[in-house]
This record gives sequence, structure tokens and C-alpha cells, in this order.
Amino acid sequence: MREARLMTAPDQVLELVERFDRNLDDYRSGRYKEAQVRTEFIDPFFVALGWDVHNVKGYAEAYKDVVHEDSIRVSGRLRRRIGRLMGWCMSCMG
Repeated sequence: MREARLMTAPDQVLELVERFDRNLDDYRSGRYKEAQVRTEFIDPFFVALGWDVHNVKGYAEAYKDVVHEDSIRVSGRLRRRIGRLMGWCMSCMG
């Protein structure tokens, strides 16, 4: 059986967790929008892990770390599609 190795989280991730915890009531209030979550937490999280979220390297569409997709309607509500990102994340988890 393989022994699990623990990694320490980057300081930026720890700061995101602390900020989220500190302001949790605001985030649960219903006034906090999905776009805000992405801008303030999701994108910085992946940047802290070394992803080129904003395509600073200028890669072609097929080679980008993150591809921002169009919104789709789910049960009459507009939702962002993050399938490519989530599919990649799930494949990394085994």
C-alpha cells in the first residue's frame, strides 16, 4: 500500500480560504453572483496552482489551460459551462 504524501497549500490558496471563511455569510446571502465567485476565488485558485487562466502565454485555443465557454440554459436559468475545466480536474483525480 502506498503511503500518502501531504502537500502544503500555496500561501495564495490559504489566503483565499481565510477570506472565504471570514465572509461566508455574505457569500450565502444570495447577493453574491457566480461571476464574482469565479473572479475572486476560482480563477485565483487555479493561478496559485500554476495554471495560465488568462492565457498570458498566448496559446492557441486547443492548447490553453482554461477555455471560457458560453453560457447555457438549464431549467430555464442561464448557467456557465465549465465542462472542459471540470473534466480535466476529474481526470487528474483518477
